[in-house]
Amino acid sequence: MKRGGDLAVTVLAGIIALPLGLLIALLIRATMGGPVIFRQTRTGRHGREFDILKFRTMRDRQYEDEPDAPRITRLGALLRKSSLDELPQLWNVLRGDMGVIGPRPTLPEQVVHYSTRQRGRLAVRPGLTGWAQVRGRNSITWPERIELDLWYIEHHSLALDLRILALTVKVLLRPAGITAAGGVNPGFPAPTQPTAEPAVPAASRIVLPRQATATAPRLAPEELRG
Repeated sequence: MKRGGDLAVTVLAGIIALPLGLLIALLIRATMGGPVIFRQTRTGRHGREFDILKFRTMRDRQYEDEPDAPRITRLGALLRKSSLDELPQLWNVLRGDMGVIGPRPTLPEQVVHYSTRQRGRLAVRPGLTGWAQVRGRNSITWPERIELDLWYIEHHSLALDLRILALTVKVLLRPAGITAAGGVNPGFPAPTQPTAEPAVPAASRIVLPRQATATAPRLAPEELRG
């Protein structure tokens, strides 16, 4: 039943978004050249890997050690702020790699550091949006985000999904938490770092942004954005 709802929402959204997607593709092609689509391996349901699709937001490096931040184009920054770079993931939903609502898919190199409890996050299809996305997104730590996702899996219901959809619209209209403090998202804590799992934030509390720890491994903005 959930899969049928995912397909219905995706087809409707795709019909509406198709002209906008074609315009974005033309603008990317005109300003950055090809490729238009950024592909990256992510881990989905039951640990199955797939290629997630996004509109490209960064130009090619002009030299080997060029920092990532200057590579984000003005168009790319706009796409990120509005989350329009995520539109190609409608195809991931149609393919069955993802659902509309669920934990955001993470990188395989992050998944290998999951604890047994955290691997419960892989019990469902990853989603375009999810409980962690509307409760802080990238402004909160990975352990907190995973706990929010686990809470969603445990308390999943149609009413909760509708609430997440409504909150997603609010987040899209008033973007926040797209990147962590300093503009770069922290990586998943390495085994040498503390791995204690925090208490699950109460569903009624507002999750405040936290400063990313300086010791956390970091990945390029294009690679790690949820």
